[in-house]
Amino acid sequence: MESSGFDLTTIRHSAAHILAEAVKQLFPTVKLGIGPAIEDGFYYDFDYPEGFAPEDLEKIEARMAELVKADLPFVRREVTREEAEKLFADEPYKLELIHDLETAESGDLVLTVYEQGTFTDLCRGPHVNKTGDVKAFKLLSVAGAYWRGSEKNPMLQRIYGTAFATQQELDDYLTRLEEARKRDHRKLGKEFDLFSFQDEGPGFPFWHPKGTILYNNIVEYWRKIHTERGYQEVRTPMILNEGLWHRSGHWDTYRENMYFVEIDEQTFSVKPMNCPGGILIFKDTLHSYRELPLRYCELGHVHRHEKSGVLHGLFRVRAFTQDDAHIFCREEQIQEEIVGVIDLVQAIYTKFGFKDYRLELSTRPAKSIGSDEMWETAESALHDALKAKGIAYVVNPGDGAFYGPKIDFHVKDSMGRSWQLGTIQLDFSMPERFEIEYIGEDGKPHRPVMIHRAILGSLERFIGIIIEDCAGAFPLWLAPVQAVMIPIADRHTEYASSVAAKLREAGIRVHVDGRNEKTGFKIREAQVQKIPYMLVVGDREAEQGQVSVRHRENGDLGAMSLDDFLAKIKNELTA
Repeated sequence: MESSGFDLTTIRHSAAHILAEAVKQLFPTVKLGIGPAIEDGFYYDFDYPEGFAPEDLEKIEARMAELVKADLPFVRREVTREEAEKLFADEPYKLELIHDLETAESGDLVLTVYEQGTFTDLCRGPHVNKTGDVKAFKLLSVAGAYWRGSEKNPMLQRIYGTAFATQQELDDYLTRLEEARKRDHRKLGKEFDLFSFQDEGPGFPFWHPKGTILYNNIVEYWRKIHTERGYQEVRTPMILNEGLWHRSGHWDTYRENMYFVEIDEQTFSVKPMNCPGGILIFKDTLHSYRELPLRYCELGHVHRHEKSGVLHGLFRVRAFTQDDAHIFCREEQIQEEIVGVIDLVQAIYTKFGFKDYRLELSTRPAKSIGSDEMWETAESALHDALKAKGIAYVVNPGDGAFYGPKIDFHVKDSMGRSWQLGTIQLDFSMPERFEIEYIGEDGKPHRPVMIHRAILGSLERFIGIIIEDCAGAFPLWLAPVQAVMIPIADRHTEYASSVAAKLREAGIRVHVDGRNEKTGFKIREAQVQKIPYMLVVGDREAEQGQVSVRHRENGDLGAMSLDDFLAKIKNELTA
């Protein structure tokens, strides 16, 4: 099927209008919300208290197909506010949008509507020429959504869909979507017994034993490589007083997402960020220029009050661990430190198998702190560091942090999805706000520069990404269970346990499957759990001091002595 020639945003926005027309025809009592194009498709919000069932989506999609086949033209028309109010007299949400629009300085407000067939919608456009130009679409799901994103407003029914220029592109997308469903970290987290969420703590993950092993393996590697790169690990309090957050500037930006508690009749906040704590540690001691750069790293546990509607497994939680670091340096050390952080990011991403990523440099946002001179110096320093490193990057104007410009790392996983993980932020403002100093070579106090950086970002979110990237088949060094002992009969359990004990002494994470089940069943279970190695033992293995080795991907590797297997697995772990 040939492409329609329109960009995806226009196609998807037009598909949203076709969706709304189909719904109004099938369910005349619904009230219309809004229907924009989004990154992977489109949605439309409807006020329909009865709710849409899966079979309703099938009917709606069939009616949409009829409207597409009818090849109805999209017609743009300009109307006055009064005309718009008459057109949408029975649509309270449209009327609210109309009333919120400001009148143009020149006089009466001019609005635009788009009509296709008997359907009219308030819209700026643009749209395709005819409904027939929407050649490939699919409705995906329905969910609840508060009108205009506020919990104070009514809950509407949001129907999600997607559309592409060709049927082949749509089919390819739906294939990727199905694969993503199979890899959903929430599903795999339950199947592999890694973590859970409980009603008693919505948005707060509970790590199970296997999940804790996975979590700790990442932390252990993170600590090792940071020590090698000259970082010093610190820990800062979970709760700090309100005045600190005013001073740092976080109060104005994050107040709505912060948790508060009263202590001794004073207001304290559970920290949403780690950086003010790092500043206080630096400020507590008089530092010489000879000590700089000082690199403080912290696995800081932070809390943010996210709305329940945006919570999404490990990807969006209310409590998470940031792999933070705050580097205090002299201005002439900025470029070298930024390059060093980029090197560290690349080393860590390579360890986890991420080799495809792009960099964005985000500049000063509209809402920011600090002088023009500070921002110009900071942005130039990041540009210079990236050029010195010889890395391609794009500029993202106005998307920096409120205290400084930043470099963001967007990483592609095995399914081609992009994730924003690492960030490097250059900050002249907070050192000024907190009046931190070091003694320079001239014996006088000087202001250091502060580099904020995270590489994994949220550890919880990163683990969710890793789960989906490898579909639960973790590399050997990360796997919660690296090998499972499978005794063929009960009489072989003692030997299996003795082998397991020796493997544990060698640092291998091993489990003995002593259940009264057939060997084939145990092997299949281990395959489903994606355990890297299965060690089957029977009479022959017990007599000869061997194990029969199976690999989850390479199948039967034959019998080996325990020493040979240990050499093999240790070689793999150090590769």
